[in-house]
Amino acid sequence: MRERVSKAGSVCEKARTERGLGAVARQQRGSSKQGRGASGSSDRREGRRPGGGGIGSSRDSSRGSEKSGRITGVPVEAGQSVELSIVGLTHEGEGVGRVEGYTLFVRGALPGDRVRAEVASIGKSFGRARMTELLSASEDRRAAPCPIYDSCGGCQLQHWDYAAQLRWKRQHVADSLARIGKLPVAPFEASASAADGSAAVGGDATAAASERAPIVVHPVIGMEEPWRYRNKAQVPIGSSIAGGLLIGGFFEQGSHDIVDMDACLIQQEPNEETVRAVKETARSLGYSSYDRETGRGLLRHVVVRHAAATGERMVVLVTNGRDLPHEDELVALIRERVPGVASVCQNVNTARTPVVFGDETRVLWGNDVIYDDIGGIRFAISARSFFQVNPTQTERLYRAAVEYAALTGEETVVDAYCGIGTITLFLAKHARRVYGVEIVPEAIEDARRNAALNGIANAEFAVGAAEDILPRWQAAGVSPDVIVVDPPRKGCDPRLLDTMLQLRPQRIVYVSCNPSTLARDLRVLEDGGYRTIEAQPVDMFPHTVHVECCSLLVRKD
Repeated sequence: MRERVSKAGSVCEKARTERGLGAVARQQRGSSKQGRGASGSSDRREGRRPGGGGIGSSRDSSRGSEKSGRITGVPVEAGQSVELSIVGLTHEGEGVGRVEGYTLFVRGALPGDRVRAEVASIGKSFGRARMTELLSASEDRRAAPCPIYDSCGGCQLQHWDYAAQLRWKRQHVADSLARIGKLPVAPFEASASAADGSAAVGGDATAAASERAPIVVHPVIGMEEPWRYRNKAQVPIGSSIAGGLLIGGFFEQGSHDIVDMDACLIQQEPNEETVRAVKETARSLGYSSYDRETGRGLLRHVVVRHAAATGERMVVLVTNGRDLPHEDELVALIRERVPGVASVCQNVNTARTPVVFGDETRVLWGNDVIYDDIGGIRFAISARSFFQVNPTQTERLYRAAVEYAALTGEETVVDAYCGIGTITLFLAKHARRVYGVEIVPEAIEDARRNAALNGIANAEFAVGAAEDILPRWQAAGVSPDVIVVDPPRKGCDPRLLDTMLQLRPQRIVYVSCNPSTLARDLRVLEDGGYRTIEAQPVDMFPHTVHVECCSLLVRKD
């Protein structure tokens, strides 16, 4: 089912050209403008994803310094039809083509495509164009298996061969290290151009710029089956134009319009089943959907989690106020309709902001947590816990971090963004003592519970900013041999980088979800006396533009 949402009675008309190259006119507007759809997430590590890569999306309109019309010295003008050979891909998943040296970004186009496109907007250095015809397709272009891929904002690369996605993500990491971090990168077998279509980095030219050994960027660790990997669905709720029916699904790429959906190919199937059941239950009880513009309505989001190791499921209803009509009936129906449900919670969020969760969470029925395993370690996961959404790849990422830490059992380790203790507890099995710090109090409560749950006694946790807590630990005699950081997309706080340089651990293991901020921070650490040895990218989010990366730095002296 694909039904759009009404927005306080208003309707917005949009005509868009889809990836399938057919013009489709749609009339609708969303009633909710917050969070992510069922295939997206507001999780700290994932941040806000770019739009889904459809051709001619609203993200192709004028933006920043781009303008319509004509600019002196620019060889194209808005509205002009051009033919382009696509030579690269931006970090947001837009195809890169050039006209007389001028760069145009084309959403939905892939490296190797030859396209006809209409210039949508121009700036002094680049512009954007909408694909109107695929003249010849890249050998790596594929038919996207998802029936709603044209409009969904969760994925950007389903129409690209998975092996090509992995090659591009490796090159993206290498490009970032070389261009942003100005770091030497060892050559590897790749296409003749960099990820964005410019001259490739790495090789003799980069290595010759420095006497130090170049950084080895390993091939990306991908998934054998890159589908059905997400263990969490976060579904915005709205109401349909036709009859005001409560619906929930995802935000259309490049917009805040909600499209109702019952299936997502990157979600674990139990999550789909749970979301369907909860939506049906909410409809039957007459719940209204929240309208951000008016601040009225009850149900804002439905968040569901599935723990593959135990089969447990959690349902969280995010509501605009504490009053929840028909609470007992709601719980009874969810228990009846959702197999394996172990926790039903309500989160109260009355703030008129895009933030999904409020500060108050109460358990309506069952436990306050569900349990899942990663790498033989059991974790208790509460309603608002940050827990990686791809458990298979998480284990691979964390094993890379443990390998880079090179622990012998005698080391003192600090995990500077520990969350609920996922990496910390992996490290604790191999170190003398591990210290975890996290600014979110609830996360530290979960971390301590997880340590006790696994009988791990050599892990200590503290609430606060790492740049404030680490000096206190140092004053108390804690001298870390290894520091592990796993920051949000914005990277490490500059004060934490300074603190690490003052503490001078032998090794720093940097786990990143953003190659750009990774490269920036590695440059700071290199200037402070460290050398980046290698980087291991991991594909945590197949069919999106995102890539995780674990990097090793060692002290020079």
